[in-house]
Amino acid sequence: MTNVLVCIKRVPDSSGEVLLTDDQQGVDGRYVGFTVSNHESCAVELAVRTAEATGGTVTLLTVGPSEATEQLRDTLALGCHAAVLVEAEPARLGPADVAREIAHVVREKEAAGTTYDLVLLGNDAADSGDFQVGIRLAHALGRPVVNGVSTVEVADGNLTARGDGPDGEETYSLPLPAVATVLEGGAEPRYPTLRGRMAAKKVEIETRPLSAEPAGASRVRLLLPPPAPSTVEVLGEGTEAAKAVADLFEKLGVTR
Repeated sequence: MTNVLVCIKRVPDSSGEVLLTDDQQGVDGRYVGFTVSNHESCAVELAVRTAEATGGTVTLLTVGPSEATEQLRDTLALGCHAAVLVEAEPARLGPADVAREIAHVVREKEAAGTTYDLVLLGNDAADSGDFQVGIRLAHALGRPVVNGVSTVEVADGNLTARGDGPDGEETYSLPLPAVATVLEGGAEPRYPTLRGRMAAKKVEIETRPLSAEPAGASRVRLLLPPPAPSTVEVLGEGTEAAKAVADLFEKLGVTR
């Protein structure tokens, strides 16, 4: 039986136009929806598969605002069993703060009799681009860690993880308990079922405060790339444009 803890983060949905806050310190999420990153969606899928294969459980954890319960419930519907929200203002937290809070939850759960054999995280945060939390967490817990993997398997007290390397696929073997960060692409995330959504509504989300005052996030000024230039060419009007459109299609290789 393998108990897995998966860490997710509430981030702005980047499928729409991304705007920055007035101080250019973060992403302004007032005009977009919120979701979890693709990396984390794949981490959740791998966690659920691992639990199903070993008769274990999947617990979700997020460090963020109270509104993050929306992402926790959406993810619970995929086959997870429990969820923990460490309530905090994300702008005040750096990766060291997030790793400390996750480690604190893991230690408290272990003291109460619940051990997480595997902790999975997304390889990096979709909004801030931090690649640090997984490594910092493993260091705090004294556990082995592997980053940027696409698949994980658990057997005989060991974790086998695979990911792309400079010379092709690389395979890693780590003793449990362990920490791994997941890149998207190795597992196709499932869609929630109606039964899963109904079950998720009944799960009581454990909410707790920060264990310590945050050291604070580093102040980095963000810049958006300039919009790509675009041009418009009018080919004509009405029937007069037909020949020009046909010539353009032939030039593009759309027609023969």
